Amino acid sequence: MESREEVVEQIKEVLVEANKFLSIDNGRVEFVELESDGILRVKFFGSCAVCPLLPMTLRAGVERAVLLKIGEVKRVELATA
Repeated sequence: MESREEVVEQIKEVLVEANKFLSIDNGRVEFVELESDGILRVKFFGSCAVCPLLPMTLRAGVERAVLLKIGEVKRVELATA
């Protein structure tokens, strides 16, 4: 089993890959926290933060990429703060 720090580093690597696509539209996503129940909290910036397609980007883009590579993550949600 991997340490929490290793899992967080893997998450950040997946987000770097996601940002390659999001940067095309002047947006980006960043890691906020990984909760003990497997919920990953992220925050979007730039044009992604105000895009009406944000829910689709979150679920079909970022969440799908993370869930395919990191079994410890159960769901990806937007950070509330």
